[in-house]
Amino acid sequence: MEHVLDTIILGGGPAGYTAALYAVRAGLSALVIERMSVGGQMALTGDIDNYPGFEQGIDGFTLGLKMQQTAERFGAKTEYCEIDRVDFSDTVKTVYAGEKEYKAKTVIIATGANPRELGLANESDFIGRGVHYCAHCDGRFYKGKQVVVVGGGNSAAADALYLSRLAEKVYLVHRRDTLRASKIYHEPLLKTENIEFVWDSKVTELITSERVNGVKVHNLKTGEQKEINCDAVFVSIGRSPATAFLNEALNIDQNGYIIADESTKTNVAGVFAAGDVRTKSLRQVITAAADGAVAASAAEEYLNSL
Repeated sequence: MEHVLDTIILGGGPAGYTAALYAVRAGLSALVIERMSVGGQMALTGDIDNYPGFEQGIDGFTLGLKMQQTAERFGAKTEYCEIDRVDFSDTVKTVYAGEKEYKAKTVIIATGANPRELGLANESDFIGRGVHYCAHCDGRFYKGKQVVVVGGGNSAAADALYLSRLAEKVYLVHRRDTLRASKIYHEPLLKTENIEFVWDSKVTELITSERVNGVKVHNLKTGEQKEINCDAVFVSIGRSPATAFLNEALNIDQNGYIIADESTKTNVAGVFAAGDVRTKSLRQVITAAADGAVAASAAEEYLNSL
């Protein structure tokens, strides 16, 4: 007979391992399937200071490892492989990874979302050394310094305003001559004296030594090239949710995020979405972990109804 788990959790970040912890403590059998390494995007963050309980902060990889070890202490299992596709059409759900098939009565999707990169040649080499994708995570390192924010949407606007309270100077580089961000951001940005707009422009190169020292910027209208001295670049050009493997198995929004509210329930009974992969207003470690707890509780409730 094939082995059917109570729940399969896709993704080994804070949402995934919190869901696993709550599931196994409720007496459910739970398997976490992770594509690469524990922690998800959190593992790329050097220092996390906004997750409660670590008064000196903690690096993202270590926090992810602790979450995994806690869940596994209570009986959660982990396998490392990449999901190819899923089948949620039956009461028992099937997850396919290469030649392997995993079956469970419930599935919690916690695959997260990856920040979009600028695509510069040495961008990945300087992540954590002046290249950042989360202002609220890493902004504190640049108190009294000069930073560049790239983007023109709500995330970029919010990041620029947040960083303006820490940094001496914030340059907001945007490809167009107006922001795409909601109107509510425009007036506060214009009134903030240490924010300077760099319109119609894109960052073409990082200037580096041991760290980022500045950026080269190209004006798309005039062709002018200039350099901006800065200590960090915060890339805020959106995220790409990891949902391609779903292949229309669930309802997703126009940006690719799984449509699920605070209950984490999707449009398919027995399937839940937790963390950055679902539609939500704030994507942080603590909100992902909270989603994981809610999703496990919802899965338990669903199983009790069968």
